[in-house]
Amino acid sequence: MRVLIVNTSERTGGAAVAANRLMEALNNHGVKAKMLVREKEGLPGKWQSQWHFLWERLVIYLHLRCSRKHLFEIDIANAGTDITSLPEFQEADVVHLHWINQGMLSLGNIRKILRSGKPVVWTMHDIWPATAICHYSRGCKNYATECRNCQLLPHHGGRHDLANRVWRRKQKMLQGESISYVTCSQWLAGEAKTSALLKGQKITSIPNTINTCLYSPGDKEKARQAVGLPADKKIILFVSQRVTDQRKGMDYLVASVRLLAEKYPEMQQNVAIAILGGHSEDLADQLTLPVYPLGYVNDERLIVNVYRAADVFVTPSLEDNLPNTIMESLACGVPCIGFKVGGIPEMIDHQKNGYVAAYRDAEDLTRGLHWVLCEANQAELVRAAVQKVSRCYSQQRVALKYTEVYNEAIAQKHYKL
Repeated sequence: MRVLIVNTSERTGGAAVAANRLMEALNNHGVKAKMLVREKEGLPGKWQSQWHFLWERLVIYLHLRCSRKHLFEIDIANAGTDITSLPEFQEADVVHLHWINQGMLSLGNIRKILRSGKPVVWTMHDIWPATAICHYSRGCKNYATECRNCQLLPHHGGRHDLANRVWRRKQKMLQGESISYVTCSQWLAGEAKTSALLKGQKITSIPNTINTCLYSPGDKEKARQAVGLPADKKIILFVSQRVTDQRKGMDYLVASVRLLAEKYPEMQQNVAIAILGGHSEDLADQLTLPVYPLGYVNDERLIVNVYRAADVFVTPSLEDNLPNTIMESLACGVPCIGFKVGGIPEMIDHQKNGYVAAYRDAEDLTRGLHWVLCEANQAELVRAAVQKVSRCYSQQRVALKYTEVYNEAIAQKHYKL
């Protein structure tokens, strides 16, 4: 079986990481998988790809009344590349879409892929395939009936309602066609099944996978030496591609660390915070414990050492699907703390491999930090973390589940023919 994985970026972003890991898992288990990305040789040149991206941003910018607020939280898929004539597409038995926004594929391009007769699987890394224009719905449930009056846009209703126009284009794109949707978390599967847009479509939940040969427990002292973290402190780790992203909950991290220092003054001497990600220095000044901003790192082995150096990983995300960062932490034997939201409770087993805090509750987040660092049995937490990854996210398990989805999609397409 030959599978073509389509994603906007090759390396940048959580979806790219997940798609690459899936490709590796499939190839390791007998499925011939290739990946097609926006900058790949064979697609239109660099300038044309940039034009697709800029044209979409310009249209959105104008609908935002020339404001940058929400500019990168919206996608309308009005520009993209026709991939159906490429050799990689022609030879594929299954076309597997991942995160295809920001100028990779337009709705028209997707419609052409569907009309090609090839089975299509689409992994949802966020809610966008089930809504009109948003990647995270912020509590809005309009997609259960019809997207309109989007809270991300400044004007509402009428013929200028961008969300409703894109919703109708998506309806037209899917009319008479079938896609096998896969969500990375059971939470997102539940959300997708309520979407009027996906009514009648097959939706399955399969988690992302991870290479446990690379992401694994290691010598903490050596890891700290490698990344420049102190050997005599307990380390709280926070990781995000852009740590100032409000959706990642940095305000709750700041509040929780302040409470931790106030309630347990001794921790100001023996606890430090490591921040991995872009703009980490911007967050450092707001925290009341010693901070080690590590910046943005793309060396995977160095990233593994950062995880191994930590005593606990905290992710106060306000909306998230199935964060790669939690999986990476658990695989390295690091207990995790996060809010009860999205797919996070599916990954963190409360007081077994970490702590699940009440949503938007900084005090409970603080209790979780203290519990992991000072009360829990560390050896048991480490063991449970590694076992969770082995049991749920192994390459073999995930590759087998996707192979079943591919075979079903092929059989369904042949049945229709």
